[in-house]
Amino acid sequence: MSRQLLGAALTAALAVTLTGCGSGGSGSSDDALEIWIRQAPESASAKTAVKLAEGFTKASGIKTKVVAIFDDFETKLQQQAAQRRLPDIVINDTAQLGNMNTQGWIREVDKAKVAGGDQLSELAWKAAQGGDGKYYAVPFSAQAFALVVRRDWREKVGMEPPATWDDLTKLAQAFTDKDPDGNGEKDTAGFVIPAGTKRGYASWYASSMIYANGGDFVTAGGGGTFTSMVGDPKTVEAVQYLQDQFCTTKTVNPGAVSNDTTVTHEVFEKGQGGIYLVGPYVLARFVKSVGTDKIEVLPVPKGPSGGPGTLGEGENVYLMAGSDNEAGQQKFAEYAASPDGQRIGMNKDADGAIVRLPVNSQVDMAAERTDPRWKVFQESYDHAVYSPPVPNWAPIRQTSADTINAVWADCSADVKAAMADLHTKLTAELQSQKAS
Repeated sequence: MSRQLLGAALTAALAVTLTGCGSGGSGSSDDALEIWIRQAPESASAKTAVKLAEGFTKASGIKTKVVAIFDDFETKLQQQAAQRRLPDIVINDTAQLGNMNTQGWIREVDKAKVAGGDQLSELAWKAAQGGDGKYYAVPFSAQAFALVVRRDWREKVGMEPPATWDDLTKLAQAFTDKDPDGNGEKDTAGFVIPAGTKRGYASWYASSMIYANGGDFVTAGGGGTFTSMVGDPKTVEAVQYLQDQFCTTKTVNPGAVSNDTTVTHEVFEKGQGGIYLVGPYVLARFVKSVGTDKIEVLPVPKGPSGGPGTLGEGENVYLMAGSDNEAGQQKFAEYAASPDGQRIGMNKDADGAIVRLPVNSQVDMAAERTDPRWKVFQESYDHAVYSPPVPNWAPIRQTSADTINAVWADCSADVKAAMADLHTKLTAELQSQKAS
């Protein structure tokens, strides 16, 4: 009997078994290495994951089964863990490392024994490192955030690419007030923002502006200790800047405080807003849906009090605990991080990339992708800031999102006071994680 994926809730997940030979995973009765990835079933990204698995099977002879799940991914992993049926491999966000490690789902990786590990970016390796200094994953994909902007709108309103936050505000105001789509109606916004609280989106979005201003959520103090930084003036200034966009200049798309990224992608595609601070994973999609001549990618301007900086994140290959095929896990992780695996995951300029920026120094991104807009994301990665290796980042991101969302939704809210209260909450959270 094959591994059950918790009944009807998972029947929509993409599960593809590939031919080959190998030994079985932790809860499987067949001999396929089971690989979970947080992507929508039947999406272009899920199909790229299957191509990656096929390449691995061809190179190693080890059969694989790819399961793509997007909604409630971590919850479904929790359910599998409760049944002691974790998959062999999980490709998931770097920010989930602390949460997965705290729950005992992942096993330690010996960096020195990862074939080709010396070819991987040290910045990416840091995102595979826990607060104890040990490694719990193999880097797979990296990304930095930048501004995807309606170039045709910017040219229509006669403005240059923004070099400062004031410039960015003026561009957003022009997109809101000057009818950049030329339809004679006041139906466009400057910013499109996934400002809801689901999965911590409000703080996730705000983080690039916080880092661009030299602020932070927490700072490392050495020895696995961390201190909250959300009350720092640089952090407060960034959140205040964004509240001003919601409340003073009113340059944000309506309903943003309830939106996640799925909705926000569509808002941008429908021409309801013209500035989207986002990762490179939507570039190919927007090129196709909006038009390649209508969009450009611009770096996040340095803030008035610090920077430059932007959010850095990506995906790791996690070797899950309890697998009876640890050798197969290791081989897959090495293949995924190898030049061959990275090239498959990049998917050239087409939609469906699961490797946004390659982590392997032997891969020339310019040789794989002809779209020069990728270069902006690559250059932004040089000053990208990853989520810190606290034992569990998830509650810190979520608590921050709840506070930040509230001050964007309530224009009478005092940002400085709210961030001071958040500082108290994060300090308590760090203490509860024994990380202060």
